[in-house]
Amino acid sequence: MPVEFKDYYATLGVKKSASEAEIKKAFRKLARQYHPDLNPGDKAAEAKFKELNEANEVLGHAESRRKYDELGANWRQYEQAGAPQASSQHARRRTRTVTPDEMSDLFGGGGDFSDFFATFFGGGGPAPRGARPHRPQRGRDAEQALSLTLEEIFTGTSRLLSVERDGRAHKVEVRIPAGVKEGSRVKVRGEGEPGRAEMPPGDLYLVVRQLPHKTFERRGQDLHTRLSVPVTTAVLGGDVAVPTLSGSSLKLRVPELTPAGRTFRLRGHGMPDVKDRTTRGDLFVAVDLKIPAELSPEAREHYRALEKLAGTS
Repeated sequence: MPVEFKDYYATLGVKKSASEAEIKKAFRKLARQYHPDLNPGDKAAEAKFKELNEANEVLGHAESRRKYDELGANWRQYEQAGAPQASSQHARRRTRTVTPDEMSDLFGGGGDFSDFFATFFGGGGPAPRGARPHRPQRGRDAEQALSLTLEEIFTGTSRLLSVERDGRAHKVEVRIPAGVKEGSRVKVRGEGEPGRAEMPPGDLYLVVRQLPHKTFERRGQDLHTRLSVPVTTAVLGGDVAVPTLSGSSLKLRVPELTPAGRTFRLRGHGMPDVKDRTTRGDLFVAVDLKIPAELSPEAREHYRALEKLAGTS
């Protein structure tokens, strides 16, 4: 089947004359945008991230970029001639790109580079003279779900896991940083499946699953909650206590004539940023009016008087 040419410069959005620094900057910007941890379950973002990695593997190394630039419009002739053996001149040059094992490390099992990459850079044909022999692969990575409460995500927590190794279970303590998001993957190095021929084991990835909370809803780094405010406080104004995930409370000043549904923003009282704990989201508090469950005779008289003043009787 014909191999499709990949325009790696277009993939990274840079010109062919771009410097190494410009290529690196473009890759980092796009990689952050499409990283699987920031786009859980988004297959399109995952595919784009792999394309970016492939382009960076070629353009980010001087030798592989030179080879790619030399292919140019003649890439089809290179493919038909057997890629690295297309000419004696190119056969004498050794290009250091990623090995199949490194491809596996990057994408969890290998085979995720395009046919074009494998043909020209990944060793799709016979190994050239002087190339290193294929070494046994390390163990496969493993993945399991990790359920966390919103309080645990807010403060960060630890988990003591039982992991099987050589037919026996052993305990591994894993630290979960504060602020992790739904779908984030926490890496536990060396706790995956065992490798072959004394090669090291793979890694274990814990996929975060956030349990629902009865009071707070998380939206990114922000928290949203609803607060029952007495009718008298909503009408006359006053201070109310807003509970927080840490167990403490915040004082909120409710202005007079506050309608039901009005939302207040408490800056800096949301979820911490997993990359920078000094940065936090906001807490949004929506007002619900608290209607009395029963009325004393005196309270009823006051409400009757208010009814007459409002002219609704």
